[in-house]
Amino acid sequence: MCHNVCSFASLHTPNLFLSVFPVGYPFALVYRWFLFHQSATVVHLFHTFSGLALATFNFGSQVCHSLLCVVIQFLLLRLMGRTVTCVLSSFIFQMIYLLMGYYYTATDEYDIKWTMPHCVLTLKLIGLALDYYDGGKEQSQMSAEQKKSALSSTPSLLEVFGFSYFYGGFLVGPQFTLLSYQKLVSREMSDAHPFWYKCVYILVWVKINLYKYISCWLITEGVCVLSGLGYNGKNEKGEHQWDACANVRVWLFETTPLFTGTINSFNINTNAWVARHVFKRLRFLGNKLLSQMFTLLFLAIWHGLHSGYLICFSLEFIIVNVEKQAQSLVRDSPLLASVAQSHLYPFVYVIQQLIHWLFMGYPLVPFCLFTYDKWLKVYSSIYFCGHIFFLVAFLVLPYLRKVFVPRKRGSEKKED
Repeated sequence: MCHNVCSFASLHTPNLFLSVFPVGYPFALVYRWFLFHQSATVVHLFHTFSGLALATFNFGSQVCHSLLCVVIQFLLLRLMGRTVTCVLSSFIFQMIYLLMGYYYTATDEYDIKWTMPHCVLTLKLIGLALDYYDGGKEQSQMSAEQKKSALSSTPSLLEVFGFSYFYGGFLVGPQFTLLSYQKLVSREMSDAHPFWYKCVYILVWVKINLYKYISCWLITEGVCVLSGLGYNGKNEKGEHQWDACANVRVWLFETTPLFTGTINSFNINTNAWVARHVFKRLRFLGNKLLSQMFTLLFLAIWHGLHSGYLICFSLEFIIVNVEKQAQSLVRDSPLLASVAQSHLYPFVYVIQQLIHWLFMGYPLVPFCLFTYDKWLKVYSSIYFCGHIFFLVAFLVLPYLRKVFVPRKRGSEKKED
């Protein structure tokens, strides 16, 4: 009941609303992005001081009440140990302190005062004493529920402070155990993999998935060659060609630094069929981008009705057009063209490949996972980095063009 009342009351004060949503979320993001792999001491300090900052922001000097209760609770644990006396003393002290606070701050109306978060803290500290007591029992004496929260070791003062002032639960809850907080700090409440690892994992996972298709295509190509259907006449040098049924160009697929190169080397016959029977027949639309959009929409629907297909080909449309803009920028800029054709090209190639390999697997995640409840989790875990990268590139490239591509003179425009 206390938690529900506190939550309801939080809706009636601007400070509390700011603390729970616009301020609390940034604290959580700072922890996840910058402090997640730091030492336990750093994490405890961050949680302690960020929680204290929120408490001071809302209640000013009255934050001393929570500080006093947390310190006394820690002393009770250390001085009395895993005893019934410790549990009873904790219960009596914390409840009397809370009730005295209610008594001295009571008015005829429901006021937002330091007692509001203190009721949450009271339960948290009493629960801490009980969990510490349960940790001294034999495994056979504990219930299944007690085993999930029992503390096997004595917490430090900094640990108790971090647990008590954790910004996600200090003001209005929810209740959680110190053991859960310890697991959070030790990175057990997550997959614990850094951002770069997830990106590389996606790349390797997608490559493995693609080679299932590639191996099948190479095997069927061999059947077509053996039967004669793979014969494709002679080339300019008079050499016989047997690639009429080739559906993948392995060397190009592995070495191209371009997304369009990957597309052109993969599922070749299907792409040729779509280009011949769909893309080129949409010429009446009078807009190449529109024709490309409808072609990719056809491919998405042709693969199936899962949302993953639509997301995959939508991303392909965006990525291909961003890449074309970037290629046009390099081609039309004397400076960038000279760099691309100079002895620095190996360095440029490495940068291209890094971007290419990093994001090649990105649009194929929904293609392989099919449903939104699966691919959305993957994209969320890497903060939709591909969407952000290509959206930013799409918005920035026109401005880069103005900087690197010299303006044409009036006479040159007329000649064009």
